[in-house]
Amino acid sequence: MAPASQNGDLEPISTDFPPIRACLFDMDGLLINTEDLYTLCSNIVLNKHGRPNLPWSIKAQLMGIPGSSNGDVFHNWAQLPISREQYKQEQSEQHKIHFPECRPLPGVEKLLKDLRSSKTTQGLQVEIALASSSEKKNYELKTSRPTTKAVLEIIPEEHRVLGDDPRIQYGRGKPAPDIYLLALQSINSSLPEGVPKIEPKECLVFEDSVLGIEAGRRAGMRAVWVPHPNLAAEYQGKEKYVLAGRSALLPIGNDEQLGAIDDGWAEQLTSLENFPYEKFGIVAP
Repeated sequence: MAPASQNGDLEPISTDFPPIRACLFDMDGLLINTEDLYTLCSNIVLNKHGRPNLPWSIKAQLMGIPGSSNGDVFHNWAQLPISREQYKQEQSEQHKIHFPECRPLPGVEKLLKDLRSSKTTQGLQVEIALASSSEKKNYELKTSRPTTKAVLEIIPEEHRVLGDDPRIQYGRGKPAPDIYLLALQSINSSLPEGVPKIEPKECLVFEDSVLGIEAGRRAGMRAVWVPHPNLAAEYQGKEKYVLAGRSALLPIGNDEQLGAIDDGWAEQLTSLENFPYEKFGIVAP
């Protein structure tokens, strides 16, 4: 919250931010078109068993939560005539078929290439990292198409953190901040001697999911929310709560880590095309 002045009024929240030195990226639905493919795989299995397509009102409650695609919210809605284990197996078979079809979303390749050659207004190199909840086996499926693999490999391998990284404590996926703090740690450990370590407030998190934005805010980082158009429609009128990390979609405590409404630490974009580098103190080539 904003601090109170001596007369009891709330003082304006400072938006005098330092230049961004590190850009930390989610992957699914942000860099590559996996959200549409996840929906396709679910619908194939649902339709096979006489059930309707997965609506975004349900899908919005599943995004970013590990195991949610086979959890209570999904199955209470789906009412499938098969066991959860069979659904998981049939869904996994569809993933193996369709994940190799993944392709980069508009603006992604240019943005990553630009950032690799960018500096801050203070002349420091801009770093990039990946912080994806995808496990390694799914990451490899999703990046098996050569053109997709080439785009993801713009991010240095040592700066790619995946959901099953042993350094992340079990149960501490997004919206916990751990994966973004680990991604920052991977960058800082590789900085040349004499270059000052990057602080969380000098990081910009790129996310499409509501829980991902919360994870970035909990990490003390700035954030950009680039939701799927259908997800944006589900959260119409609630955007300020999403950007503050206050969706309350999956409460985990530590509410002091959350942002304040309209605090300027996060904003929403419709795509990664024509990214406003200057706004974040980045000088692109």
